[in-house]
Parts: sequence; C-alpha cells; structure tokens
Amino acid sequence: MKKLDRGFALTWLGHNTFKLTTKSGKVVLLDPWVEGNPACPKAHKTFDRIDVMTISHGHGDHMSDAVTFGKKFSPTVVCNYEIHVYLKGKGLSGTSPMNKGGSQEAAGVRFTMTNAAHSSGIEDGGQMIYGGEPCGFVLTLEDGTRIYHAGDTAVISDMALIGELYAPDIALLPIGDLYTMSPREAAVAARMLKSRLIVPAHYGTFPALTGTPEMLVEELKKLGVKSEVVALKPGEALT
Repeated sequence: MKKLDRGFALTWLGHNTFKLTTKSGKVVLLDPWVEGNPACPKAHKTFDRIDVMTISHGHGDHMSDAVTFGKKFSPTVVCNYEIHVYLKGKGLSGTSPMNKGGSQEAAGVRFTMTNAAHSSGIEDGGQMIYGGEPCGFVLTLEDGTRIYHAGDTAVISDMALIGELYAPDIALLPIGDLYTMSPREAAVAARMLKSRLIVPAHYGTFPALTGTPEMLVEELKKLGVKSEVVALKPGEALT
C-alpha cells in the first residue's frame, strides 16, 4: 500500500478500473470491468457492496460488468445520457445521467464530468450502438480531496482548464499508447493538471499497450514536472 493518510483507499483493479472506498465506507467503482479483466487479481473480482459506478465511455473494457453489478448491488450509475438509456433498456433503474461541465452528488462524493478525446461505441449482439461522447470525472471527496479519472483519452488542452477549475490532487492517467495517450503525452497532461500525484493506468493489460510508469517518470523529468508517479500494482491501494 502507498500511504496518503486522507482516510480513503483507492485500489487499482488493472487496466482503467479503480475501486474507491471513501472515509465513510462507501464504495465507488470507476469503469466496471472486472470479470473479464486479465489484470484484475481474483481476490478483487468480488464485492460486498457497490454504492456508485461511473462509466467514462461505452467500450467493453470499461463497462462490461455494469449490468451485472447494477442488478446485484443497485448502485447509482453516473454516466452520460446515451449510456443511461442503454442501461435502462437492460433493466437498470439506478442510472443518474449527466453531461460535461455538470456536477452531481452521490454517496457523499461530488462527481463532475469532464471532456475526453476517444470513441464510445457499445458492442451488443454483434452490433455497434452509439454510446454518446467519452468523458472523464473529477471526484471531490468528503474532505475536499479531488481525484481526476481521465478515462480513455488523448492529451487535450481542456486539461489546463481541469487543473485551473478543479485542481485535482490525484490524476489517474492512461499511459499505454495506441488507444490512449503514451507516457510522452501523459507527461504534458500532468504539466497542465499540476496534480501532486499521478497514478498510471490503461497499460500492461495487453502486449499492444506498451507505455510504462518508468517511461512516464523519464518524460516528466524532461519537462521539469514535479508530480510524483505512484505506480500501483493491480490489487494495490493508495490509502
């Protein structure tokens, strides 16, 4: 465990899925892809509770367990309107749609939806369904700690606005390359965000995702960015 001493635990479940346990004991699952996630340790594939799920976009490696968990735990599902409609059609009743620039509260956490540059189709029954636009989220915890989950994205100039508006303490950034930013672009994102801690994600799951935390550290050094890289192992928590 990496210690932060803020009363919460943020566990990386591999790929771009994170489990946040708040100081009050609420469980927030970011991008629910667990069962088919080859990077997620077996011990972390089951849950006692899920109070909130966030979905950054419609790809299966970010939301394929949303229906299963939604029916089992009845969490609030924070997502865009199009995914909300899709999940309602699958029998979920707890969706709470929003759009970029908006904020809402659930389980004592404030969720602000931010921009992302990616795609967002939902594969279902051999067809591709429109999943709305991809996004990221800034989570503001009970004590004011702010966590930015970028989702899948390229580096975008909006990150400077995210840094100015929300000043995230922790940024969860994809670094794998090919489908998202590489470490080089992620370093530029970190420079704009000015977050104290950077937690790399969306790397190492498959051979095609070649970016590494070590490469990110080197790129940050080149740019003179002082953010600390916290490279969690799947199943490890920042507490």
